[in-house]
Amino acid sequence: MLRDPSVEAKAAALLALLNLAVQDETNKISIVDAGALDPIVTIFKSGIINMQEHATALLATLSASPVTRSTIGASSSIPFLVEVLDQGTPQAKVDAVMALYNLSSDKNNLNLILQSQPVPYLVNILKSSKKSSKISERCTGVLELLISFEEGRVSLTSEEGGVLAVVEVLERGSPQNREHAVGTLLTMCESDRCRYREPILKEGVIPGLLELTVQGTVTSQTKARTLLRLLRESAYRRSELEPDTLENIVCDIISHIEGKEQSGNAKQMLADMVQVSMEQSLRHLQRRHLRVTGSHD
Repeated sequence: MLRDPSVEAKAAALLALLNLAVQDETNKISIVDAGALDPIVTIFKSGIINMQEHATALLATLSASPVTRSTIGASSSIPFLVEVLDQGTPQAKVDAVMALYNLSSDKNNLNLILQSQPVPYLVNILKSSKKSSKISERCTGVLELLISFEEGRVSLTSEEGGVLAVVEVLERGSPQNREHAVGTLLTMCESDRCRYREPILKEGVIPGLLELTVQGTVTSQTKARTLLRLLRESAYRRSELEPDTLENIVCDIISHIEGKEQSGNAKQMLADMVQVSMEQSLRHLQRRHLRVTGSHD
């Protein structure tokens, strides 16, 4: 039916296969093995909007199975998914991001995704979506993987507001999304500190990083501290007399930030972070004291 000349037959087949694939791993694999991918690509080429929407939803569902991902990547569907990011309906964009997020877990697919130049479209979706939403989380997840390639890093920094979009996710995203965002910036800085330090700093990343060091996931806290150290004017300790504490590292960064507003925000966040850290330490000591005294009773 997918190969039938009738548009109605194709639409019915897409919806039937979608229903069969949802929450059924065996059916996902069977649909791909039966040869559904080539006619799906043909449907993308047709330019019929509602058909493309159904096809994107089916690919998002089929790609949820790790078994199908390499086959989907080899089917020429990735460039069409990236095209949907740019020109698709709102729902199709959600499904395209989901499909690319799933497919990006296969290393061979990462190159194919990168070749289709999705970064500008991912940035646009990040700018327009709620930072704690699932679509934002998956966009940042894809970006984090693409940034491991030089082409991905160049594309993000070349896109107006690209780095800022990631910083905004770091500040206001869900815990998992913030983890992707700090991972993205850390990968950039680790790959070429001299090149990417200034583009990251100028977007006001310090307050968000400071908050992550005390309120993020365990992984986010570690990455945020590592990134703060890389953002210093010097990557090395300046003096044995100046302990390499987080507070000294941040003070060092703040002293080189241009602009009173950014510097002031960072200083206030540092003060808040120190206060939160002290309160957490005090609560930890109190709980330990209660455990010790309780064991003596």
